Amino acid sequence: MAFAIPLVEFSRLAPQLREAAGEATGEVAFTRESSLAVAGVRVEAELVLTCQRCMERLPWMLRSEGRAALVATAAEADRASDELETVFAEDHRISLRELVEEELLLALPLVPRHESEHDCAGPATDAQEAVQPAGDAPEETHRPFGQLAQLLKRQ
Repeated sequence: MAFAIPLVEFSRLAPQLREAAGEATGEVAFTRESSLAVAGVRVEAELVLTCQRCMERLPWMLRSEGRAALVATAAEADRASDELETVFAEDHRISLRELVEEELLLALPLVPRHESEHDCAGPATDAQEAVQPAGDAPEETHRPFGQLAQLLKRQ
């Protein structure tokens, strides 16, 4: 079953996005394994995240495939194979939007950032150079625990 869902419809994903423009597209296929309903999800979306290094816009192409057992009880979750994620589905029913949103959330990077510092355009690189002009001696760094080792030796 093919789908195209606007990103603005994903309430749990929205706080992770810098912009909620665009849509998630892909396919879901349902099968049965060991008497459990299993959903195979393939999803693609072009997301806009915030780089945690420079705090600027970070386009992120997300492509993910996953399989999940739709379970209604803890006993059913225990029966699911280790290769499957388990998703709680009351009465063994789940909305397609919830299933796709779960896959998107699992595929997000833990700390979104540009691949290299050179790709970052924010304060992490430019501000440091602006504070200290070339040729000036660096200011002495204050290290509050710098002499802790000497104090511990005295005891």
